[in-house]
Amino acid sequence: MRPMGRTFAIGDIHGDLACLEKLFTRLPKITSEDTVVFLGDYVDRGPDSAKVVQWVRDFESTSPANVVSLRGNHEDAWLEVVDRGWAEFVFPRGNGCFESLRSWADGPPPAEDELPTESELAAMMSGSFLPTEVLGWFRGLRHFYENEHAIFVHAGIKRSNGVFPHPSEVKPPRALLWLRDRDFFENYRGKLVVFGHTTTRTLPNELSTYTPDDPSDLWAGPACVGLDTACGKGGFLTAFELPGRVVYESRG
Repeated sequence: MRPMGRTFAIGDIHGDLACLEKLFTRLPKITSEDTVVFLGDYVDRGPDSAKVVQWVRDFESTSPANVVSLRGNHEDAWLEVVDRGWAEFVFPRGNGCFESLRSWADGPPPAEDELPTESELAAMMSGSFLPTEVLGWFRGLRHFYENEHAIFVHAGIKRSNGVFPHPSEVKPPRALLWLRDRDFFENYRGKLVVFGHTTTRTLPNELSTYTPDDPSDLWAGPACVGLDTACGKGGFLTAFELPGRVVYESRG
């Protein structure tokens, strides 16, 4: 049986390769006894989505650790775009789809007020710029992971019939990727859940026991910990080590 060492959970990266590389220089040496869990949302908004995906995939194949990559709602959304079309995801500029297109096209990051060309828009609407192997990787990403330290999901768990179900009981499982529900943040009790998706600065700050004077920091609620510290959208990348509850950041 694999020895249970430390688990390092990594928050939403959103195409920011510089923050990802900087964060990993600040982590202790990763060993074969450790687990590294990426909470999803590797793409969109930041300038280097293609390179971030390649970095994580290379890390999966070269790291001595047990590496677990979860699906985020942005990976889930791109699969929806490719499979059925989803203009409502592609069009809002804040979703960062244009940045992903330029990243895979090896072009310059778009200016804030720049509009895609007709051909770029067509590629975004179909997701045709995403390589087949990347889409295959997206499809293989897990919806949750659990070990003796915690349960790890991208977004959270919605109460059903008065209780918060185990992630394995959530149907469809993609609900684990999209939830934003104060009921979960405030009232969930049980085994520790580590999640991303909702930026910590928008979580109920009065419930956090970790640096509540800094709402942009990691959020530590009653029974769950939020790690989306707005990387790729002006913030920084955070890692959380268990069982020691050590926090690492790319900022500073």
